[in-house]
Amino acid sequence: MLHGKRILLIISGGIAAYKCLDLIRRLRERGASVRCVLTDAATQFVTPLSVSALSEDRVYGDLFSLTDEAEMGHIQLSRDADLLVVAPATTNIMAKMAQGIGDDLATTVLLATDKDVLVAPSMNVRMWEHAATQENITTLKSRGIRFAGPTEGNMACGEFGEGRMVEPLEIVAEIETYFAASAPLAGRRAVVTSGPTLEAIDPVRYIANRSSGKQGHAIAAALAGMGAETILVTGPTSEAAPPGVKVHHIESAREMYDACMGALPADITVCAAAVADWRPAEQGDSKIKKEHDAAPPRIEMIENPDILRTLSAAGNQRPALVVGFAAETDNLIENATSKRKRKGCDWIVANDVSPETGTFGGETNTVHLITGTDTEAWPAMRKTDVADRLAERIAHHFDQNTEAAE
Repeated sequence: MLHGKRILLIISGGIAAYKCLDLIRRLRERGASVRCVLTDAATQFVTPLSVSALSEDRVYGDLFSLTDEAEMGHIQLSRDADLLVVAPATTNIMAKMAQGIGDDLATTVLLATDKDVLVAPSMNVRMWEHAATQENITTLKSRGIRFAGPTEGNMACGEFGEGRMVEPLEIVAEIETYFAASAPLAGRRAVVTSGPTLEAIDPVRYIANRSSGKQGHAIAAALAGMGAETILVTGPTSEAAPPGVKVHHIESAREMYDACMGALPADITVCAAAVADWRPAEQGDSKIKKEHDAAPPRIEMIENPDILRTLSAAGNQRPALVVGFAAETDNLIENATSKRKRKGCDWIVANDVSPETGTFGGETNTVHLITGTDTEAWPAMRKTDVADRLAERIAHHFDQNTEAAE
């Protein structure tokens, strides 16, 4: 859900500021980028160096820095984000927000932004209950400011009550909920296949292909970033699991078939895996030994289940959009078009995997999207960009269908 999202985290001067180090880590492991602004008071609790190390970005704090203003500027800093998060939000910074005071970089950024703001209050229970604070909260909520917490608990001052900042994972959940509500594919379920399949000959040897899984994993990440509940069914690959994606690890085509059928119903299926068409009819229980002067063993092959064709003909469980991939080495468009008709899928992504293209295992891909009525030739681009563009086309497809139904 947070893949590719840009969070501007404003850390103000409360004891709970130390929790923001974990918050940064949690956001980044889910694929978000985090840029941070520290108030002067915040630097009494966490250092710019620790925040910078975890965010892997520079930290901002000086409103009158000639360098910062020249390179980023508080206006651009306030707008170059998808969401602003104030954590901890002390009674002081919330009072300034309510009154429209901009006397440092943090409050100036909050005044200059055109993006939504989420605050995670943190203060003593008496400060939280104070009439001035409650009036400020009412004012902020009336302006659309979102709140995460606070909660009850023991406080650093020794008191117990409401005002304790919620834990980092709870803030992350609020952020995910925010993006889910407006995501183009929110409420949709997607199944993506990726990587190769391994078809065992014996316990040692197998038949496979050169698929790296880079394209399929990137598509799963892009769909999740668009808000879809995404399930990735992947063969053996060195690619890391995409953030926010449920992953099923398999080896054989039959295991991939079972996992895909078990993931239905779904709205979207993208079959990007390079599934072996055939497998050995018999799998040896022990290693086949090489005999001196003996002829190589003859391996009888049988057909694997056709995952794409089965999904395309899944009856009342057929996904609304089934997208296949055609990895070809010659007659790219002709072969891919024929495959789309033969398999019964809605779209097919044709890519040339000839050795000279470097597609298998490489970082770039050149594809044609065949939708039945049109063939779109996409320029060579990084596989992550191919994935983003495909996810955008899928979102547009559902938008069009929704508008037509209305």
